[in-house]
This record gives sequence, structure tokens and C-alpha cells, in this order.
Amino acid sequence: MKAVLISGVLSLLFSLFGTRVAIGFFSRRGYGQEIREDGPQTHITKRGTPTMGGIAIVGAAVAGYLLAKVSTGTMPTASGWLLLFLFVGMGLVGFLDDFIKVFKQRNLGLRSRAKMIGQTAIALIFGAVALTAGRHNDLRPGDLYFSTIHNFGPKLPMFAVLALIWLIVTATSNAVNLTDGLDGLATGASVMVFGAYTIVNIWQVRQACSLGPKVVDQAHCYAVRDPQDLAVLAAAVTGACFGFLWWNASPARIFMGDTGSLALGSALAGFAILTRTEGLMVLLAGLFVIETCSVILQVGFFKATKGKRILRMAPIHHHFEMLGWEQVTVVIRFWIICGLFVTLGLGLFYAAWVANH
Repeated sequence: MKAVLISGVLSLLFSLFGTRVAIGFFSRRGYGQEIREDGPQTHITKRGTPTMGGIAIVGAAVAGYLLAKVSTGTMPTASGWLLLFLFVGMGLVGFLDDFIKVFKQRNLGLRSRAKMIGQTAIALIFGAVALTAGRHNDLRPGDLYFSTIHNFGPKLPMFAVLALIWLIVTATSNAVNLTDGLDGLATGASVMVFGAYTIVNIWQVRQACSLGPKVVDQAHCYAVRDPQDLAVLAAAVTGACFGFLWWNASPARIFMGDTGSLALGSALAGFAILTRTEGLMVLLAGLFVIETCSVILQVGFFKATKGKRILRMAPIHHHFEMLGWEQVTVVIRFWIICGLFVTLGLGLFYAAWVANH
């Protein structure tokens, strides 16, 4: 577990100091955030705040992970490389979106079709390689089952699994993007969720099927290809978010932009897929699910009723702002909700293991 600690600490330090450098760099070049005109008026003062801070998160996490591997004399596994590809690749899509916003001085970056094409290509490449990569301990990075905590239900055809992977990756990347609307909200929630995945991966290392005699009933162990390497990477992402939060907390000195939100959302999907916990991820990331559902319900109700709204503004964190809640109050209370979901998810994960022993 030495690599887990090194990865987390290094990523935190790289992010903490790297973000400060990014603030100065983006400020000097006028790379500031544009603000929605129909949003809460309190956000007008944020116009011009440096954006694309996700570069610091992605860079710090990748650097911390790779240096931890070098310092412990180990190489990244297939699962590690796959997650890095998903994390960095989706971050590049977000970077293009952010750069267009900054360059053209507008709140809209990549057109939705272009962004979806990029997300789809990266998700499908990730899925295809995960399902066909070489075996280790008779396991591939991905598998042909839908999983909650263990494999669940019948074996699925590859095209169905690829479609499911595409759905999970695009849904989670957009979910974090929707949540990133208040100072520190998405960053703080990400610290908790990726911290939870660090714990899940460490536990899977201790209870991996490959460490004991081969068993038919995998309810008594975890059939995950590279849990230790995934724990190192989860710690790196957690540390990078923690360091970034220092500068992103209210009043934010920098925003992560789509560069950070799309990268973090896709990494969340990657951890769920590679650790066989797609169902559990819905609970661990419950705050992101609520944010996404609030937008879906708002848009659906608006279209069905020809102009009526359920919320004053979607995503739901803006609804409470419009009700008069202070931004900091909304963020702290949503962090509490996120923490409750994470606690419940980890409790369910542990309870499932206890129930089978």
C-alpha cells in the first residue's frame, strides 16, 4: 500500500501548487469563464474567473500515479493504462470545449454533436480494449456481466456490454459536468467519491480471488484484474481533487471547466467498470445522479407542459440558490448529502461481504 500513499500525497501537492501556477498563467492571458445570462445574478461577479483548471487536476493525478509506480519499481497494469486513457482522453474533449469558450468569449463551446462524438469514440475504444485485453489471473480488465458488487445476471453479448459502457461513461461525465455549477461543489463531492473507490479497491486487493484457492462462488471474493493498481490511481485522483479544492472553494479563484468535469466523470465510470461495481457506483455517486435527474425532469416537464417548470432552475443546486439560499450553504448541504450516499454505499459494500462470510 506504499504506492497508494505516495500517489495520494504527490498528487495533492502537485495539484495544490500547480493550480496556483495555473491561476496566474490563465489570468495573464485572460482565459476567463463566461457566465449564463439566465443564471443566478450572484454569479455575474464570477465572470472572468480563470477556467480550464481541470488541466491541473488531470496533470497532478497522472504525475502522482506514474511517480508512485516508478518509486515502487512497478509498471502500470492494463487497467491502469485504460483508466488513464479514459481520464486524459475525456479531459481533452473538455479542454477543446473550454478553449472554444475562451477563444470565442461565449458560454457555449463545442457543439453538442461534436462533444458527443468525442465522448462516444473514447468510451467505445475504452470498452473494446477492456473487454479484449490480455488476461491476468484469468481475468480481463472488463467483463461481459453487469455488476453491483459482484457479477450479476446472465452473461451479455459484447455489443450490449459496449452499449452499456458507452451509456455509463457518457452519463457520468455529463453528470459531474452538470454538478460543477457552484464553487467547490463538484470538487468536494469528487474527493469523497474517489476516496470511497480508493477504499473499495484496497478492500478488493485484500479479498481478491487470485490470492486464495480458485472458487466457483465469487460472492466470497472479488474477481477484479488489477485492484491494487486501481487503488493507486484512485488515490491519485482523490489527492488531485483535494489540492484543487483549496483554490476552488468559495470564493473560487479558478474553475475546473469541462476539462476537469468530463475527465472526473469518465474516471468515475472507469472505476465502476473495472472494479465490477457499476450498480454500486449509482449509490456512491448519488449526488451526481440527483443533479442529472433534476435536469432530465425539468426538461421533460417543460416540454410536456409547454413551458411549465418543476424547479425554478436546473440543475437542482441553482433551484435552491433561486430560493435565496447562500451559495456556501447549498454547497455544504450538498456535500453532506454526498457524504451520506458515500457512507451508505461503503456500508452496503461491506455488508455484502459480511453476509457471504
